Amino acid sequence: MTILETQGLAAKNASRILAVADTAKKNGALEAVAAALLARQGDILSANAMDLAAAREAGMRQSLQDRLALDENRIAGIVEGVRQVCALPDPIGAVTKMDKRPNGLIIGRRRVPLGVIGIIYEARPNVTVDAAALCLKSGNAVILRGGKEAFHSNEMLVRIMRDALESALLPRDCISLVMDVSRESAAGLMNLTGYLDVLIPRGGAGLIRSVVENARVPVIQTGVGVCHIYVHEKADLQMGAEIIYNAKTSRPSVCNAAECLLVDRAVARDFLPMAWAFLKNKGVELRGCPETRAILGEVVIPAAAGDWDTEFGDYILAVKVVGGEDEAIHFINAHGTGHSESIVTADYFAAQRFLDEVDAAAVYVNASTRFTDGFEFGLGAEIGISTQKMHARGPMGLEELTSSKYIVYGTGQTR
Repeated sequence: MTILETQGLAAKNASRILAVADTAKKNGALEAVAAALLARQGDILSANAMDLAAAREAGMRQSLQDRLALDENRIAGIVEGVRQVCALPDPIGAVTKMDKRPNGLIIGRRRVPLGVIGIIYEARPNVTVDAAALCLKSGNAVILRGGKEAFHSNEMLVRIMRDALESALLPRDCISLVMDVSRESAAGLMNLTGYLDVLIPRGGAGLIRSVVENARVPVIQTGVGVCHIYVHEKADLQMGAEIIYNAKTSRPSVCNAAECLLVDRAVARDFLPMAWAFLKNKGVELRGCPETRAILGEVVIPAAAGDWDTEFGDYILAVKVVGGEDEAIHFINAHGTGHSESIVTADYFAAQRFLDEVDAAAVYVNASTRFTDGFEFGLGAEIGISTQKMHARGPMGLEELTSSKYIVYGTGQTR
């Protein structure tokens, strides 16, 4: 057996124990994880400092360094996420349906874990803990394969969590980390049939495309985020300027950040200077249509065709003036990635039409797309933002990490 197959077998064996663990035992393990992460945050920060030093030396852009970086506040947020997951209802064992058939059989449907979940992700150590906590509460073992940029951080976080599992009398192999960060290990995980029940990629477009195209195990496709803010002709323009500023600049590297601003022609001359007054404070680069350039001048770089379909992950924003809601909705459905879209408007009917016709996992009225997040949606954390339509869509919390089995009670019936 290969190292990865051995790891897969260990996870499979651990998953069978975890699947029948009661809520108290799983919650005890999560509390142990939370306490251990706080107690050993010095070790975590030291490991993260090694990753950050390597990132700076390699010339990683600042927005990606921000994704990688941990500090005491971020560790506190990660721990709070674990505790929120702990406080959530346990989905496992819930009977969602129970019917009695004419022949006397009682047929029910019970929620069960998926089994062993593989996660391939990039330089975001918070994902390591979020994924592990959600998998643990939903009764799934998890094999984590992070990017090389966060290796030291991930290795320390997983070591701490495995120690906590052992102290809570659950198998260490409920959580494991692929120590090889080469492309070969990613390919191996994509083909770990017989051990993995599902694979979830979490990262940029290239990673997700590679997993979807090459995996032999089932895949839940997550979150490339080409997200739009659309400022309708009946918008509160000050609100719109504040929303685009937040959606673009609060954390430009994440998948729920806005990448494209659409503005109705009727308000473009008033709105665009207001928005630019906010955006220039963060040095945002604008790539705009000819009408945008005519209004704002040389601060706008002419947009190329590919800019409308790009997840920049940086302080770059595509800007287009549109002729109204028809054009805006058509444009979003043509260029969006099904992640998160928002309209700014005071018109009830325009808002309802946008909610009805825009095809995305999360559709907003008068709010930033940055709220598409498991923590903000009350899920405690999320394993990723699913942009597909089968089984799970949007932030994936506990219920999205479960399957079901039919349970059938008889009194001797034969067919």
